Amino acid sequence: MASARKAKIFPFLWYAKDAEEAARFYASIFPDSSVDAVTPMMSESPSGPPGSVKVVDFTLFGQRFQAMTAGPHHDFNDAISLTVECEDQAELDRYWNALLEGGGKTQACGWLIDRFGVRWQIVPAVLNEMMADKDPVRSKRASDAMLQMIKLDIAALQKAYRG
Repeated sequence: MASARKAKIFPFLWYAKDAEEAARFYASIFPDSSVDAVTPMMSESPSGPPGSVKVVDFTLFGQRFQAMTAGPHHDFNDAISLTVECEDQAELDRYWNALLEGGGKTQACGWLIDRFGVRWQIVPAVLNEMMADKDPVRSKRASDAMLQMIKLDIAALQKAYRG
């Protein structure tokens, strides 16, 4: 497996402030995660004086990410989210609760906004299988149940799926 540092494609997140704090927060939640480097940009830029813009390299679940603290630009929104597939309800609950710490907000259908404004989907791995079922009745029951939930409940999804 290639190391996260050698990934040719990876997410880049622009934070108005606190990119390093966000990366450390995420790395504290997920296994195989770390903050790998914090590099101040030593040039004057539209975002501020030398040293005020910082690039943060970090790894979540072995996947490379990069973030930048560079002042207001565009807010995060629902057009892009980070999805975490969970094997069981305990894992789903753990990540859901951790990402909400410090001021996060719940949304619908397994989505939440963390305290930094990043959108997350915390979903059970079995949901994709249920929704992709060739039986449209079972698939619809699973998706109808999901649409009624805030935090996803695997047992309730499976019950709805089975009818």
